[in-house]
Amino acid sequence: MPNKHNYWTQQREDGKWESKREGSDRASKVTDTQAEAWKYSKDHARGGKGEAFLKGRDHKIRERNTYGNDPHPPKG
Repeated sequence: MPNKHNYWTQQREDGKWESKREGSDRASKVTDTQAEAWKYSKDHARGGKGEAFLKGRDHKIRERNTYGNDPHPPKG
């Protein structure tokens, strides 16, 4: 089941970068740079206490940030 507080950043076929809320058909924001789309995803995931995922050009998850209830908090 999709979590509406999670955001995904990935490159589109046209070369632009998009930030998309999990489960959504359309992008929430389309930008020219990866940095802009990634910032948007992190900001919105932080506001909803969700997760932000960054997919590289190879479509593998390159970075992941959790906000709010982290299921595996570090000790110490």
